[in-house]
Parts: sequence; structure tokens; C-alpha cells
Amino acid sequence: MKLAVFDAYGTLLDVDAAARQLAFSGRFPDLAENWPALAALWRSRQLQYSWLRALTGHYISFWQITEDGLDFALDSLSLSDPALRDALLGLYRRLTPYDDALPALERARAAGYQTAILSNADSAMLADAATSAGLNAHLDVLLSVDQAGIFKPDPSVYQLVCDHFDCRADEVRFFSSNGWDIAGAGRFGFQTHWVNRAGQPIERLGLTPDQIIPSLEGAIFAV
Repeated sequence: MKLAVFDAYGTLLDVDAAARQLAFSGRFPDLAENWPALAALWRSRQLQYSWLRALTGHYISFWQITEDGLDFALDSLSLSDPALRDALLGLYRRLTPYDDALPALERARAAGYQTAILSNADSAMLADAATSAGLNAHLDVLLSVDQAGIFKPDPSVYQLVCDHFDCRADEVRFFSSNGWDIAGAGRFGFQTHWVNRAGQPIERLGLTPDQIIPSLEGAIFAV
């Protein structure tokens, strides 16, 4: 089986796009200088809250976690405008794809791969994002952690791929920009391709990615 599975946020979709786009729109002057800090803090809390909820067994939708992470970031930076919050959340549901995302999916499909997204996002959030970014035509399925009721890197999330495609773990080529996600997928048995967009060192989690590439332009799909 030829199967390529992609993480969504940070891998195919630019998680900084909402804050950056709004900052350059001129609508919210306070965001002009603060948007990089806001984007970074929002993303870090979004991830941390998902891990903590997984550890404590208190699952909620990733959209609620996204809202909670944004509220923490806005409070931390003393940005209290409700209109700003609403605008950021609206843009987050239709994030811009990275320039290399669609070409990578097209190459995979042309090479005969089945393609999928495996994401922490709830089903509705993921559907909105994939539709807005124009990804649907290049994907066989969108797999959400909703079906597992827990977030990555719990093994039951990666099992969703094997259950859907009736495949072995070692048949799956998994692409993610998140080192912790790559470690979780590798421990589950996936072939791992770390899309190291930020040029970070390898996470000290006891596993080395099978491949490290700076962007999806480095993803090669043999025919």
C-alpha cells in the first residue's frame, strides 16, 4: 500500500497566518507589533492544553482548546478587544496553506499514493480548514481525533489511520512539522518525515525521524 498521511496545523496550514494577516490589515493597530508574540503564545498554549487534557482524560473539542489558548494569549498581552478575538478566530477556521502544501499532495497523488490528514482538530474545524485551503480534491479522507476522544500523541489516534485504510503501521508515511508528533508516530510504527520548518533541533524523546526535510518541497514520492 502507498499511503501518505499529513498533519494539518503547522504542516499543511500556516498557524501564524491569522495573526499575521490581521496585523497587516491595519484594523487593529495594537496587533502590529505584537502579532508574532501573540501567534507564538496562542500556538504554544493550544498544544499544551491538548496534552494536559489528554493526560487528565478531560477531552473537549480542539476548537474550544483553540479559543482557550487565544484567550490566554490575549490576556497575557493585554489585548482585550472582543472584535479582535472574533476576527482572529474567524481567520483561524480558514488558515492559508503553505506554498509547498498543495504541490506535495499533488505529487503524492500522481505517484499513486492514497492521502489523508490526521489532525487534532475536531471534524467541523478540520473540514472548514481543508475546504478553505483547497485541500479536499487532493485527499482521500480527513481523520480527526474526535473518533478517538483523545489527542496526539496517544497511540489510539495513530491507530485511526490503520483502522481506516486496513493497513499496517509500517506502511504509513507520516509527515508532520511537530517533533513531538513525529516521535509519537514513530513509536507507533509509522515511517516518519519531519517537516522541520523552524530549523529546530531533534526533540529528546528517544526516537529519531526517518527523514528530516526543511519543507514539503523535500518530500519525494516514487512512482
